[in-house]
Amino acid sequence: MHLQFDGQGPLHAQLTRALKSAVFAGRVGCGARLPPTRLLARELGLSRNTVLAAYEQLRAEGFVAARVGAGSYVSVPLQARPPSLAGDEADPVELPPQSDFADRARRFHDQARLADEGNGGLRYAFQYGVPLTNPVLTSAWARELAKAALYTPPSYPMSQGLPALRKAVCDYLTRRRGVQAAPEDVLIVAGTQQALSLTARILLNEGDTAVIEDPQYYAIRTVLRVHGAHLCGVPVDGEGLVCEALPARGARLVCVTPSHQFPTGALLSLSRRMALLDYAQRTGSWIFEDDYDGEFRYDARPLAALRSLDRHDRVIYVGTFSKVMFPALRLGYLVMPAGLRRDFVAAKWLDDFGSPAIEQAAMANFIADGGFERHLRRTARELKRRRDALLAGLRRYGGDRLQIADSRAGMHLAVWLRGRGRADAEALIARARRRGLGLYSISPRYLDPPDRAGLLMGYGGLSVAEIEQAVALLGCCLDELFPVQGPLQG
Repeated sequence: MHLQFDGQGPLHAQLTRALKSAVFAGRVGCGARLPPTRLLARELGLSRNTVLAAYEQLRAEGFVAARVGAGSYVSVPLQARPPSLAGDEADPVELPPQSDFADRARRFHDQARLADEGNGGLRYAFQYGVPLTNPVLTSAWARELAKAALYTPPSYPMSQGLPALRKAVCDYLTRRRGVQAAPEDVLIVAGTQQALSLTARILLNEGDTAVIEDPQYYAIRTVLRVHGAHLCGVPVDGEGLVCEALPARGARLVCVTPSHQFPTGALLSLSRRMALLDYAQRTGSWIFEDDYDGEFRYDARPLAALRSLDRHDRVIYVGTFSKVMFPALRLGYLVMPAGLRRDFVAAKWLDDFGSPAIEQAAMANFIADGGFERHLRRTARELKRRRDALLAGLRRYGGDRLQIADSRAGMHLAVWLRGRGRADAEALIARARRRGLGLYSISPRYLDPPDRAGLLMGYGGLSVAEIEQAVALLGCCLDELFPVQGPLQG
């Protein structure tokens, strides 16, 4: 039994208090048998008389009941427990934030949770981020994990990541994304979220300006705000980030999704890519390139990453296995500018010592033997089928009432209700929810949402048949709220 002595007073009194603390902390429950006095004395290096005195004191106070021939058992009256341990009736006391960071984390995390709407109890949900279920991948990954567990050393892995995985990432990026990198440039991280958090800690002091796309993935702005950044939202149009709107005085960090802007789906044009790189060079800014699903394009080969055009080493390139495999796999990678390598590796070590070694080894082998790219090809084919089913259904049931921002990539669509405002979108979402259909507004992705009805429709988590049934339900809701013959606003 682990007991903490406080060093105050006689040993029997210290033991009495230590046993009470164990009961209050729940380490020794009501009805539990205490160790025999001889055994406890031997374990603690005390005399048996000291233990007997402590037990007698506990019996006198009603904490322990003695049973003849059976030993001593904990018997704590309910009123003797501290209020915080008295059961479900008492809510735990929540302390105020203990630092500025904790205060920001609470506030902005709560806002992010509001934007992350769930799909509990719904028959169908067009929720972004729900993974495509793939039994073939599940079986293949189980085999890779089992093999990796046999040969992976049980010691701490390198903080930067296993060399085999960093080399596999370099080979993959050269083939698929046009990025030239050496293993020493790569840092293995726990997904995009950790990559951005490390970047913010390394580059940003409180009050520094960070540019984000508007609209954007809300977790990006949450992380930057928690780290004390001053956010500057720059609008997005059909060619991606509007570079002319970048702050003239420069920004410490510019966060972009150039290969598939989230959530609009826009592709950053070549001229704007070059303009953004020139801006970073002139102003001393760093670019955080989030290539969250650049592998999935349905009209052509995947586009080269922004990092492949970078001649001045200003781009921090981030990719994730969590998005293209499944979210439960908290594994991604970051290509570091040479001048920031030591900072990133040190920050990663301070954060968690390094990502799990067995998963890294499994992923390295999965890439090296071609399994990963076979998975990507299968997934792209299936996502295209689902995307085509969604597009066909929206055109059939929505008609001219809907404007579809078809990016021919990724796992989601942005869909707008022509001539309708945000209130109309909320009415449609509420009506659909009553029918068991989950729809999700695009408005929370904006810093300053326009008065325009937009939906973010993720299709990765629904089969083709489910998509067809779900879109038919959407059509019924549209007919009830916005019949075709009805006048459109605006």
